[in-house]
Amino acid sequence: LHIYLVSNTVITLLALFHGAFSCCTEISNGIPRRILQRVEKFEIQKADGLCHLEAIILHVKGRKFCVSPRVHQLVENWMKIKHKNLRNKPHDRKQRIIKFIKKKENKQ
Repeated sequence: LHIYLVSNTVITLLALFHGAFSCCTEISNGIPRRILQRVEKFEIQKADGLCHLEAIILHVKGRKFCVSPRVHQLVENWMKIKHKNLRNKPHDRKQRIIKFIKKKENKQ
């Protein structure tokens, strides 16, 4: 019975304070270009509630990098450029061939 109560208490505490375990505790003032190029998404961590530090959380291949909020605009601009390039880029070989043929026809 004692083990049951302890395990239930631990599970309840983990459920209640899950956010506290995912807060950034340290931040970097810069972002290496190779990491910035691989960012899949980003979140803004506010210094309220469970987290005591403002940060930008960068998600890169399942890992999280915490950076200073001062680089927020840089990250946001990079994500816009990246998204625009992905939209304009042909996704498979067939699309690239069709695009190449159309370009060739327009030149003639």
